[in-house]
Amino acid sequence: MKASLELHTQFQIDAVDDRIFGGFIEHLGRCVYQGVYEPDHPLSDANGLRADLRDALKELGVTVVRYPGGNFVSGYHWEDGVGVAEARRTVRELAWQSIEPNWFGTDEFIQLCRSLNWQPMLAVNLGTGTPEEARNWVEYCNALTGTYFADQRAKNGNEEPFDVPLWCLGNEMDGPWQLGHVPVDEYCNRAQMAAKMMTDCDPRVELVACGSSGPQMPTFIEWDHRVMQRMGSRLANYISLHRYVGNRNEDSADYLAISNAIDNQIESVDATARAVAGQSRDRRRTYLCFDEWNVWYRARTQTDRDGTGRVAPVLLDETYNYEDALVVAMFLMSFIRHADAVKIANLAQLVNVIAPLKTNPEGILKQSTFHPFRMISSRKGGTALQQAITCDTYASESYGTVTYLDSATILEESTLKVFALNRHLEEAMTLTVNCADRPILEFTDGELLSHTNLQAENSWRNASEITPASLKDIKLDAGKAHVDLPPQSFAAVSFQLG
Repeated sequence: MKASLELHTQFQIDAVDDRIFGGFIEHLGRCVYQGVYEPDHPLSDANGLRADLRDALKELGVTVVRYPGGNFVSGYHWEDGVGVAEARRTVRELAWQSIEPNWFGTDEFIQLCRSLNWQPMLAVNLGTGTPEEARNWVEYCNALTGTYFADQRAKNGNEEPFDVPLWCLGNEMDGPWQLGHVPVDEYCNRAQMAAKMMTDCDPRVELVACGSSGPQMPTFIEWDHRVMQRMGSRLANYISLHRYVGNRNEDSADYLAISNAIDNQIESVDATARAVAGQSRDRRRTYLCFDEWNVWYRARTQTDRDGTGRVAPVLLDETYNYEDALVVAMFLMSFIRHADAVKIANLAQLVNVIAPLKTNPEGILKQSTFHPFRMISSRKGGTALQQAITCDTYASESYGTVTYLDSATILEESTLKVFALNRHLEEAMTLTVNCADRPILEFTDGELLSHTNLQAENSWRNASEITPASLKDIKLDAGKAHVDLPPQSFAAVSFQLG
């Protein structure tokens, strides 16, 4: 099968924000305790982070991390997680019914971010918390000493402010499962008060308002429209999007067409944001923050979600296969294609809980989904280009007609970065890449993720069953590049333009 990708360096979408390569850490299962915080492990540093996990997280290329939730945040009171660790309260958290010892809190999270060069992103409790509690947390994190909460930070060993730039105004407040769930206008009342108090405390902060929990919600778009209408770009810089997907019908061709649905979700919320800005005559607009996304469908039983009475129970322990890795690549390519709208995105989560990385006492495991994230994040930087694709199509059962080629491209000065996925389950694809105004002069580097079995997994016994290989067989001809893609494969390739 042949496919072509036509580009022009002047046909640009927008700069690709580095923050689309974000992650998420929640007090859930083994994500924090026995995950990013394991002070008793022989490989751990003074901050409780294992050296092997630190190296893997650095390799993953995460840029910004959301904390502490998630559903957890609607029952979390940040003051429980600061001060002398031995004096912190042990509580029963209500989202997952686990025991929360509060050994890891704000100060530990900031230290983790600094050690891994992550930008911190905090979510405030607007479920059972108050706007004043949210404001006080901003003071604790961002204010100079001389007032109560900033002085508490200094007392806890951090004289200088943390300068946390990003704050989420609650989590999934449209969801009946959420602690403190309320109708949209009541949420907006809370969010408006919190936003005003938080920005009065620190005008530099950027705020993310709660959008719909996903397109499956009966109030999808209606909720988003009302939130943006009430908040405006003055009180909320971003609106959140969430989406979890999976191959529930065991139909791989259908599953690999899911990029259509991801694109549609982004475009629906973006169109709403633009409409609200137009209606309100706002010269600014609300951008999109896709702050929870992933594959998650196996570990959804009651047992997978029940942490009753335990610290760090095994919850949401999803094992990923090869086709899940291809879907992760599709999410990221969609974010790149919508660079003018999506400015932040957070893979949920990073360690042990629906995560690309698993730990046990002996080591770490890079799941299949680790690789496409790393392949794309390592090539971040630049401007997304518009694409003209010529390729055969197929009709999926759930998501409509799609081309066998899924792709995204980034231009950084003279470097062209092409991400391409062949959805065909049986046929190889020869992809011709042509940049109309500048010839492709040189192939710089490339990686190929390929496997004949979509259900293959990395395991503790065979940790490298799915791993990228160097891509070398790239043909250049008359200023064009020709890339051979095996069936059901994903490639990340860089070229130099003339």
